[in-house]
Amino acid sequence: MIRMFRPDDLPIIMDLGDRAWQPIYALFRTQLGGELFDATRPDAGRAKGRQIKVHCDQHPEGMLICERGGRVVGFCTLLLADGKVGEIGSNAVDPQSGEKGVGQELYQAAFAWFTAHGCTHVKVTTGLDEAHAPARRAYARAGFEQHCDFVTYYRKL
Repeated sequence: MIRMFRPDDLPIIMDLGDRAWQPIYALFRTQLGGELFDATRPDAGRAKGRQIKVHCDQHPEGMLICERGGRVVGFCTLLLADGKVGEIGSNAVDPQSGEKGVGQELYQAAFAWFTAHGCTHVKVTTGLDEAHAPARRAYARAGFEQHCDFVTYYRKL
């Protein structure tokens, strides 16, 4: 079942986000090295949860929750971004839930939400690294096709 966010969901989705981003942050640490990673993501173990909290505090109407068997198993943040383009932000499925199809359910509900808000397009941003490969596959299954690639460079001062 997909439903809108309720305040009592917050600690659950903060924890879910922190757990879901562990492989991504582990890869970033390897790619950037410990010093730069720690400078860019202090307290990475709770960083994604804090981002989710900020989104919920500022845009509680822009958060979808997937619940199965009375348990929260996924979430998707929504933003009305650029004119008629909506944006899917942080989204994840509980890596320990064993549930299938949660991401696709969330994306379909997000598309309906954006359409109801007058959007003609939707965007999502993800990494090109191996840790983001499952997300890229999920977005492709949901029909995302056009994309722009980018690279972020760092330099020690």
